[in-house]
Amino acid sequence: MLRWFLDGTRLAQLAADNRIGRSTAYRYLHEGIDVLAAAAPGLRGALLAARAAGHAHVTVDGTLIRTDRCAAPGPTARGDRPERRVDLWWSGKRAAHGGNIQVIAAPDGWPLWTSPVRPGREHDTTALRAHAGALPLLAEWTDATHAVLADLGYEGERAAPTTPIKHPGGRQLTGDQRTVNLLHAATRGPAERGNSLLKTTFKALRRVSLCPWRIDAITAAALVLLHHQHGRTT
Repeated sequence: MLRWFLDGTRLAQLAADNRIGRSTAYRYLHEGIDVLAAAAPGLRGALLAARAAGHAHVTVDGTLIRTDRCAAPGPTARGDRPERRVDLWWSGKRAAHGGNIQVIAAPDGWPLWTSPVRPGREHDTTALRAHAGALPLLAEWTDATHAVLADLGYEGERAAPTTPIKHPGGRQLTGDQRTVNLLHAATRGPAERGNSLLKTTFKALRRVSLCPWRIDAITAAALVLLHHQHGRTT
């Protein structure tokens, strides 16, 4: 399990090294992923722990976990061939196939929670809305002393996440508005570390060759391993 997560070792190599069949290696891998993912924190628990740790804010950000599985037609027609459909897992923003994972992180960018996977074609706001209870829990966290910071990808959900002020068409932002955006960016900036920390620590998250719907369990398992490795949850 550790070799697969940390080094991205191929299952054929792991099977040969352990003198087991390839199908047995896959079974062991999926069982291990499920056991680890089951220990991952839920969003409510993660937010309660963040409040107990004294965090004044948390951040939410989406990341694309790339995959090489791309045979699921989505609802969008291709511009060059209208009779064909754009693949469900194709992210036009990243120009790659993958799954959208939402990550809640502490002020220093330490990942606290990872969401179930959504197809890569979905916008961050759409992906967050798809997770039942996520927005109500983030709204519940938000009060006069606690905030949820997000980028402009979540501008449609201002009830919970605090986003930068969008540049108005044909007009310049005022000095006060630019200052607010600079402070927001400086405060939220370390959150980018959460996504990169998971991907740089675990090569398995750089490109998933298993079923794309398994990306959420793989990411949750990686989060549990990261917390265990550093002895830190919040």
